[in-house]
Amino acid sequence: MNTPPYTPRPEVPHSLPLLVLAVLASLCALRWASAVFIPVLLGVLLSYALSPIVDWLQLHRIPRALSAAVLVAGMVLGLAGGAYTLSDEANKLVELLPQAAQKLNQIAHSSHSGGDNTFTTVQKAAAKLEQAAADSTQSSAPTRGVQRVQVEKARFDIKDYIWSGTVGLLEALGQAGMVALITFFLIASGDSFRRKLIRLAGPTLHAKRITLQALNQIHDQIQRYLLVQLFTSVLVGLATWLCFMALGLENAAVWGVAAGLLDLVPYVGSVLIAGTSALVAFLQFGTLEMALVISGTSLVIHACEAMLLTPFLTSRTSQMNPVAIFIGVLAWGWLWGIWGLLLGVPILVVIKAICDRTEGLTFVGEMLGE
Repeated sequence: MNTPPYTPRPEVPHSLPLLVLAVLASLCALRWASAVFIPVLLGVLLSYALSPIVDWLQLHRIPRALSAAVLVAGMVLGLAGGAYTLSDEANKLVELLPQAAQKLNQIAHSSHSGGDNTFTTVQKAAAKLEQAAADSTQSSAPTRGVQRVQVEKARFDIKDYIWSGTVGLLEALGQAGMVALITFFLIASGDSFRRKLIRLAGPTLHAKRITLQALNQIHDQIQRYLLVQLFTSVLVGLATWLCFMALGLENAAVWGVAAGLLDLVPYVGSVLIAGTSALVAFLQFGTLEMALVISGTSLVIHACEAMLLTPFLTSRTSQMNPVAIFIGVLAWGWLWGIWGLLLGVPILVVIKAICDRTEGLTFVGEMLGE
């Protein structure tokens, strides 16, 4: 009897369990120390964005530290002014909420005044069920020997909310100051950190050359990613301004600027613009149809940019798979929230550049690549 030749099963590399454990430990560390990692990575990203301007100023004999200080200070003042302006607009929107609720109530009453419809029938049935449940609760006598306990809600104390809001504001200001300082030191130091990393790579010329190639790839691809983000944000802002102006929404240029800025935050920014523009459109036009049209237009613009244009341009400039980019951004968003959505693609670029040149991790770079 002929037996088939024995084919040994492929063995799992001994390093794979260690790699899985290392990844899990890294995720726990990143989640636990997010207050440290997020400002550092934001500072690194901003240094990549501002370093070309500082390099150009240095060529014109302006000291690097001085130009870095002026740029960082201007960025901080600009963000503070923008936040102050947006806070005023947000307060105005909050003040308009009662008017929107009143208009919506009027529309609902006017549409129901013609007679009972499905909505009013369901509402009446729910009211009857609630009344029956209340009657049954009141009529049931407490069991003998059992003490009845009633839980009272804590009274509203405005001091607790003021204290928590103040603490949150101080934490945000502290992290913003940390990001500004990290950005300044990274820009002012120039390429000193790159030279130190090359020296630490090892004594051999081969190790230094691989490290230099990885650093150059990270630098070039992050610069291209930032250019893509700038281009798509400007495009979204222009499209929003033109569409809202064509639909007759007031302050269309302001909405275009807000849409372009919030486009830097994937997914969350589009939802915020769509919701607020729908509220303002409802107050201006007084109809739900126009509110839905304005909101739908904003969502269509952001969807075309986020699902078609940005993945295509990012995959071309960063040489990465659009599916890997989408899944990676969602994973970092789960890990760090909004900051993870913002930093997801640069982190994936760094991971791919390192894995492409590390023995045993090339399969990760292959999965992230095109």
